[in-house]
Amino acid sequence: MTALPLMGCGASGAIVNGPVGTTSLATSGYPTPSLDTIARRGGRRFGSAVASTPEQTEAGSVQNARYMDLIKAECGLVVPENEMKWQTLRPDSSTFDFSRMDSIVTWAQQNGLDVRGHTLLWHRPQWFPDWLNTYDFGANPVAEAERLLTEHIRTVTRRYRGIISSHDVVNEAIDHDRNAPIETSLSRAMGSPEAVIDLAFHTAREELPEAQLVYNDYMSWEPDHLKHCADVLRLLEGMMKRGTPVDALGIQSHIEMFSIDPATGVGPYAEREWRRFLDEVTGMGLRLLITEFDVKDRALPADIPERDQKVAEYTRRYFDVMMEYDAHLDDVLAWGLIDCFNWLQYFDPAKRPDGLEVRGTPYTSNYEPKPLRTVLAEGLST
Repeated sequence: MTALPLMGCGASGAIVNGPVGTTSLATSGYPTPSLDTIARRGGRRFGSAVASTPEQTEAGSVQNARYMDLIKAECGLVVPENEMKWQTLRPDSSTFDFSRMDSIVTWAQQNGLDVRGHTLLWHRPQWFPDWLNTYDFGANPVAEAERLLTEHIRTVTRRYRGIISSHDVVNEAIDHDRNAPIETSLSRAMGSPEAVIDLAFHTAREELPEAQLVYNDYMSWEPDHLKHCADVLRLLEGMMKRGTPVDALGIQSHIEMFSIDPATGVGPYAEREWRRFLDEVTGMGLRLLITEFDVKDRALPADIPERDQKVAEYTRRYFDVMMEYDAHLDDVLAWGLIDCFNWLQYFDPAKRPDGLEVRGTPYTSNYEPKPLRTVLAEGLST
């Protein structure tokens, strides 16, 4: 997901602490114990996406000292929001630019945080760099496509070997119009999307025999996602049958309330079907990760206290289910910790019809912990 931070986010400079239940506050003003401390008691880590230096502002990035103080206070690992994607790393077919990704890795190492890899291949043409969508694969397209893909994965994984131990190898490979893996310039050159996906995972395994290799996607527990879940299952089943070395499913968990269920007062969710999906995935022997958590609050009322409580309640219900898979669940990451740096402010389907800020992260734009933060702490301690 992409994010263009709002100008003036947290501009007051003061940390105002909101209600956080019985959680105590550190001298920094942030609740303790941290979400990462709580998560590690269950054998996992808590983290967040971060940016380097967006052209628009320095908000939400490693250049924003106030935001990174919050990251240090709550997180044990970070994941690059865009800095490891082809659009950033590969300005052209023969060049790599690691400057932005390196800035995140350097900051994390200096501050004792781990790093996740996202992503070695975002398998969607709209997120390919332009040069790759129009690339001339020449007289032997299969060999040239294989060369480009393996060169990319080997170069990236070797640079961060010993630093990144969990990689989103392939991200979002489903074509929802065809209910099948999406076609790209690489897949057309190599003969099928499956050939591209398999080569990506095999190459990553060759370079990182001990790393966790993840297929990452945005299916979730809402009824509208049931077809997507079925497509992901077919994809994973095919990978397992072909011997593709995938270790885990990354569940982005951008959970959404685009309507309200009168029976619950929050967004509708298909709990039985979602459990069946998770049972199928874990039954294959795959691990689970929550990789990009936040909440879309489009259908909720404008009133902030009411909205925050409903966001927290919906999250509590979701984590109640996810934590039942405790034995299979690894790291949990948010896609940003404060509202104004969160990508949902710019994602048209998530924008609120009243024009108000989406309140889907654990902290307000003024760095105040919300009921959502309390619910995450309680969920992670289950």
